[in-house]
Amino acid sequence: MTHTYLALGDSYTIGEQVPSEENFPHQVVAMLNKQGIKVAPPVIIATTGWTTDELLTAIKERAIKDTFTFTTLLIGVNNQYRGRDIENYKQEYTALLDTAIRYANGHTQNVYVLSIPDWGVTPFAEGRDRVKVAHEIDAYNNACKEITLAHKCHYLDITDSTRKNGKTPEYLAGDGLHPSGKEYHIWAERLAPMVAKVLKG
Repeated sequence: MTHTYLALGDSYTIGEQVPSEENFPHQVVAMLNKQGIKVAPPVIIATTGWTTDELLTAIKERAIKDTFTFTTLLIGVNNQYRGRDIENYKQEYTALLDTAIRYANGHTQNVYVLSIPDWGVTPFAEGRDRVKVAHEIDAYNNACKEITLAHKCHYLDITDSTRKNGKTPEYLAGDGLHPSGKEYHIWAERLAPMVAKVLKG
């Protein structure tokens, strides 16, 4: 049996400025295949800069009829970056999570949410209020985690890794903002065992 995977998100899912095989969805699939868990290449609906409402619109426009073995969702950084209201995020994020669950055939245990990275530690954020960015991202992630767990989906914290490595060039893409394949590898190493455990069931 070949499993299928839908990844929903923004620049952190598409892997801005890195080859597609180095983004986290492709690395997760490679790790699972290596373990003998057959997974087709991921279907990705993600674009750099998307907020929750833009992702919702894009999903409707793509109108994918298929369902998938598992789905991932990582969204919200651009809401924070644009100074959007967190209550608005909660509503739109809930709608996106419901969509991710639908695409996973209604199986909440096959939906994996990744936390929002902290871009405030990167060289790109030079001159910004890094403490304020961190507080806001924590607030977004707290809301995200609460909603995710209430829906009985998996929540994976990768924010700690982005804070640890966000100043180190080898963990960053050329723009000094987005992660490199090396950082995505860390996320994939955390996510792949979670997925494998459920698929082996």
